[in-house]
Amino acid sequence: MEECTDEEVQRLLPLVNTQRREQALRYKHIFGQFCCLKSWMMLAESLQNKGFGLEDWCYNEYGKPFWPNGPYFSISHCKHGIAVAIDEHPIGIDIEAIRHADDDLLARTMNKFEQSKIKNQKSKIESDREFTRLWTLKEAIVKAQGVGIQSFEQLQTVIDNRESNIETFEKEKYIYSIAYGKLCSISAKVQAADL
Repeated sequence: MEECTDEEVQRLLPLVNTQRREQALRYKHIFGQFCCLKSWMMLAESLQNKGFGLEDWCYNEYGKPFWPNGPYFSISHCKHGIAVAIDEHPIGIDIEAIRHADDDLLARTMNKFEQSKIKNQKSKIESDREFTRLWTLKEAIVKAQGVGIQSFEQLQTVIDNRESNIETFEKEKYIYSIAYGKLCSISAKVQAADL
């Protein structure tokens, strides 16, 4: 994303609410600040197209923002992209750059079947893709549930215990997954960040 500059971050800061501004400024690097702000602007644009604004917002007991009478939404960003999803029902989206997981991370985040599936791929890059695919599925599911990641134990069974539908998409440098309860008019935007 060529617009990822300090000047663009300064331009976006006054356009978001206080909570998002504070969240963006907690990132140490300009890229994190930019993605935090840009994802919010993408959400605002999508909501505006559906007749909603970004005011009157609440948080559930796990800290997930929502509108009492508005649509559900989920946002995510990583090194290579930003993703936003909006729906009439609970929804979760996660985007991750394809990455390698060491044995310790696999043991903490994946059950034995998932670990085997990752390790038995034909090449290292295929193993990395499978890990990233499973990770985005898990993140999207807990976001759709509105609970976020609470423990490594939760991650072991989240795919098996899900009540949502899931879809995964892969681009050259990233994978993103969407979890949703009912098939309806999901509005999802993904912006690649070729950095």
